[in-house]
Amino acid sequence: MKTIMVRDDVYKKLVEIKGDRSFSEVIDELIKDSKEVRNRRLMRFFGILSEDVEIKRIREMLNEDLSRTRQL
Repeated sequence: MKTIMVRDDVYKKLVEIKGDRSFSEVIDELIKDSKEVRNRRLMRFFGILSEDVEIKRIREMLNEDLSRTRQL
């Protein structure tokens, strides 16, 4: 078990969606959902664009996702 620190506003948001679940369950579900959404977004581009354009867009999307994750 590890202790993490989050901003007060993030804590309030987690409490709102937590319900009867543990914080670990909520965070695990959010991570799983985030991965599924990213995978679906990436799959839309496979086979549609030229390889160079496709790689560039995938990198941009991954960088955006990383930026959002770091903001949490």
